Amino acid sequence: MKNILLIRHGESEWNKLNLFTGFKNVELSEQGIEEANKAGKNFKNLNLRFDIVFTSELKRAQDTAKIILKNLEQWKQLNSESKIIKNINLNERDYGDLTGLNKKETAEKFGDEQVHKWRRGYSDKPPNGESLEDVVNRVQIYFENEIMPAINRSENSSILIAAHGNSLRALLIVMKIYSPDNINTVELSTGIPIHILFENETFSIK
Repeated sequence: MKNILLIRHGESEWNKLNLFTGFKNVELSEQGIEEANKAGKNFKNLNLRFDIVFTSELKRAQDTAKIILKNLEQWKQLNSESKIIKNINLNERDYGDLTGLNKKETAEKFGDEQVHKWRRGYSDKPPNGESLEDVVNRVQIYFENEIMPAINRSENSSILIAAHGNSLRALLIVMKIYSPDNINTVELSTGIPIHILFENETFSIK
């Protein structure tokens, strides 16, 4: 049995302001730092030692991983051994022209139904942005080429993946835990982990 911990970054400064963030590189808020520290403390109860960490190229996800690993006293070793892998394919969905706009004001301008489609539809793309389907396609290629081989390399591997709401939704689809039809039933709160087990070639939520 292998353990994969998925965690959405702690609250960012733009989460706090209710803005579409996407590829914009913003800092964690004070609450986001607190959420990451709390997650790290909760991880201690799992008694896991991570073999490798995957994160996006965005600072809010990287900082969340770093804070968690520091709480677990695993940061120095993993960082020095280059076991913290950053890749753009785990970035948040690109919100295109919506990036930086207030979500409530955008709904007032374009209508709740249209904004809901942009945010939660599977194939719907915001203007000049990505759909969740686009994110699934890039995450799937990265998962098959990099993450899955890391899971297979050792008998009892534990892996941390610190990323974003939509790239984690994409991972849950790629792992066949959810489908495009029911992925929107998943709530991914900032700083709250999802514990995935891999056993008998199947992923499941613990």
